[in-house]
Amino acid sequence: MTKIFLHSTGVTGYIAGDALATLVSKHPKLSYSALVRSTDKAEQIKAQYPNIRIVLGDLDDSALLEQESAAADIVLHAADASDHAGAAKAITAGLVAGHTKENPGYLLHTGGTGILTFKDSDSGTYGNKSEKVYDDWEGVEELLTLPDHAFHRNVDQIVLEAGAKHADVLRTALVCPPTIYGRGRGPCSQRGRQVYELAKVTLQLQKGPIIGAGQSIWNDVHIHDLSDVYLLLVDAAIAGRTDNGLWGADAYYLAENGEHVWGELAQQTADVAAELGYLPEAKAESIDLENAKKYAGFESLSWGMNSRGRARRARELLGWKPSRPSLVAELPAIVQSEWQALQ
Repeated sequence: MTKIFLHSTGVTGYIAGDALATLVSKHPKLSYSALVRSTDKAEQIKAQYPNIRIVLGDLDDSALLEQESAAADIVLHAADASDHAGAAKAITAGLVAGHTKENPGYLLHTGGTGILTFKDSDSGTYGNKSEKVYDDWEGVEELLTLPDHAFHRNVDQIVLEAGAKHADVLRTALVCPPTIYGRGRGPCSQRGRQVYELAKVTLQLQKGPIIGAGQSIWNDVHIHDLSDVYLLLVDAAIAGRTDNGLWGADAYYLAENGEHVWGELAQQTADVAAELGYLPEAKAESIDLENAKKYAGFESLSWGMNSRGRARRARELLGWKPSRPSLVAELPAIVQSEWQALQ
């Protein structure tokens, strides 16, 4: 690649917005374009990145997605990426149509570790601990053959199958982040979801919400560490690296750097809120799931589910070394931001 064109979806969001900040800082001379739904959001993006090319459209415009993907060297897909099958099909089709063996296209697709929660959903029980821990390196085959009904699985299959079928012209990497925290550096959204909703509901109810026994466990990662995974993949694409397992059928990246117990995190969030003077006492109690859903929708379900894995692939192949503050260390900033948003 001489002049590199990188196209991104979701730059108004939390994940791609922060990834773009990381990429532009490291690779300011790349030619960037971004799919954006509205002129208002486009203006916000242009204010931070005046040289970016804005493509007005949405994920339902398959022809536009195919056209842009065909023209790009690298596509970073993070706008509803884990659940919009049509967009995944259009992007992979465009990359295949626009590239050759001599000049392959790259897809950095964003999934989500909600896919690992299917056993909790199947049983309809929430808040119990699971001992099951997935491994994206030695145990990757298990991730590649998860049940078809698992959350996000239908879109995962589109990406994985395209990466296997068209490996000569299309190189795919499926990045699967867990709970993400930390302030984003994007032009629009700087806020995560699960932990931020937990903090918001804690402030609203004046107590930390615990689902069931509160023993379920989920991985987490700082947004800046996650962005480093995308950066390292872009670096690998620019260098033309073809290491076994870097791209294609096995390229499933669980981008985690630790885990938390949801019930313990609810208590820790209440502790922080009380220390900051936002709660009269540091209390966390069980909450009825249906009531929790009224406050936080699906995010409250995740507080009672297990999603555990080990991100060995990024460490082994890319030299990924996550180093940002832990989730617990970031809790004061998270609680403060949610308090301010509620005022």
